Amino acid sequence: MVNTVPSKKKPHTTGDAPSHRNGKSKWSFLFSLTDLKSIKQNKEGMGWSYLVFCLKDDVVLPALHFHQGDSKLLIDSLEKYVVLCESPQDKRTLLVNCQSKSLSQSFENLLDEPAYGLIQAGLLDRRKLLWAIHQWKKIKKDPYTATMVGFSKVTNYIFDSLRGSDPSTHQRPPSEMADFLSDAIPGLKINQQEEPGFEVITRIDLGERPVVQRREPVSLEEWSKNIDSEGRILNVDNMKQMIFRGGLSHALRKQAWKFLLGYFPWDSTKEERIQLQKQKTDEYFRMKLQWKSVSEEQEKRNSRLRDYRSLIEKDVNRTDRTNKFYEGQDNPGLILLHDILMTYCMYDFDLGYVQGMSDLLSPLLYVMENEVDAFWCFASYMDQMHQNFEEQMQGMKTQLIQLSTLLRLLDSGFCSYLESQDSGYLYFCFRWLLIRFKREFSFLDILRLWEVMWTELPCKNFHLLLCCAILESEKQQIMEKHYGFNEILKHINELSMKIDVEDVLCKAEAISLQMVKCKELPQAVSEILGLQDSEVTTPDSDTGEDENVGMTSPTSTFQSDSLPVLATSGARDDNLTQTSVSPNVSRLTPA
Repeated sequence: MVNTVPSKKKPHTTGDAPSHRNGKSKWSFLFSLTDLKSIKQNKEGMGWSYLVFCLKDDVVLPALHFHQGDSKLLIDSLEKYVVLCESPQDKRTLLVNCQSKSLSQSFENLLDEPAYGLIQAGLLDRRKLLWAIHQWKKIKKDPYTATMVGFSKVTNYIFDSLRGSDPSTHQRPPSEMADFLSDAIPGLKINQQEEPGFEVITRIDLGERPVVQRREPVSLEEWSKNIDSEGRILNVDNMKQMIFRGGLSHALRKQAWKFLLGYFPWDSTKEERIQLQKQKTDEYFRMKLQWKSVSEEQEKRNSRLRDYRSLIEKDVNRTDRTNKFYEGQDNPGLILLHDILMTYCMYDFDLGYVQGMSDLLSPLLYVMENEVDAFWCFASYMDQMHQNFEEQMQGMKTQLIQLSTLLRLLDSGFCSYLESQDSGYLYFCFRWLLIRFKREFSFLDILRLWEVMWTELPCKNFHLLLCCAILESEKQQIMEKHYGFNEILKHINELSMKIDVEDVLCKAEAISLQMVKCKELPQAVSEILGLQDSEVTTPDSDTGEDENVGMTSPTSTFQSDSLPVLATSGARDDNLTQTSVSPNVSRLTPA
């Protein structure tokens, strides 16, 4: 089946090698504006004007000389796509995107400064730009609400920002809204194939989907039967399979989670675990003392620690407050939540604290009921989730691409419908992936879901199959009611606390079994699920656990195509910039 899709942009170089296309000068060069770091201008009154482009990898391109003037016209053209400002150190140097702030360890700007995306899409002039920044600052006064609680409101905010006060723009097409959203995370390209202008989709018969049943949770008695006289866990693979199929009884979680998260080695003896806990306890309190001993005067000179503390205090006061473990004022659980997160900043100061991490810690502390054990389980969990919270968000980009690949294989018709409603980028799944469904299921269901995922069965990236299972369940309603861009976002957000965890687990496992039996499984899907070299590990197989857990993707996948490519041959050209807004998924705020 062949469908027309937006044309793929021509490949570009980074400027470090001359281009000889179409017989142009050997001094011709070509680069993407995403690679541009700064522009140096000539001194006033010093002969004809020239511009020197410096790229982010410190490559300095040959000077462009304007013998007849008009270098300002090129600068004006560039300012349609990037924000330029004078360097404080050198007024001749223009810095690119100087207004764009770093993540500041907060998901408040997962959408980034909206003005940046709007300039890329060519939707705002300078007067409207100032207005948009003003509106954005209002939201940033309460970033948590604007992100972790209010993702559904983001869409309306974007629409309102674009509409402004001009009634003639109230019917802006949905595709323009999607283009605006898609510009905020550069580099995430969905459904763009090698053949320009076409997308070739091969229908693959996955075969019949098997019926999957789940068992009762693993009991304390079953666990005890698998422990030898020295405290080692026997038949680890079999134990993981039982946990995957049924989860754990609550009385067993405090003990078993330490193994599932890697805090305790599966082959350790009871005595070895006692010694490990003593060592980890000392290590924890040494790190805790580091921030506890910082005086108020010292903290005044440490802005990062100050910012971490402020974010943590805000988030702790609104994390799972309806749960009895955290409800009420001056709750000891809240104090422990705060202290563990502050200590984690000492453990990983580069990452520090990012909004959303409190959601990952809360269930761990609830189960462990111990500060030290909860910290080390959280540190192990963060080892898995680290990329989700990094400033470049590489992990989130990778997962969204992988999810799109899996969903297209399972139901290309549904994917096509989502794309027709400008929702093919699947950014409505962002919150699911960011904090592993924490806001989608009840607190007790999350305990079950997480322990099942921690078994690393039945394949790599099982959480992506969980996403597919949920979307498959909602497909009929979305398509039959002809949901559009806004309705899809609203509908997905309103699924929170309404999803049956056991039903989703059954469907996701059935999908994995269906895929592993498919003899024509695409290579990309095999790599996502870790099936290149061996079959999927199911609770009914004896192949052991999958050791290749994690997500990998070539770096080139995320090279940004969201900005125009600048090409020059050293001669004056009236068509220096060419732009097309490509479907890139953007940094998005979780609800």
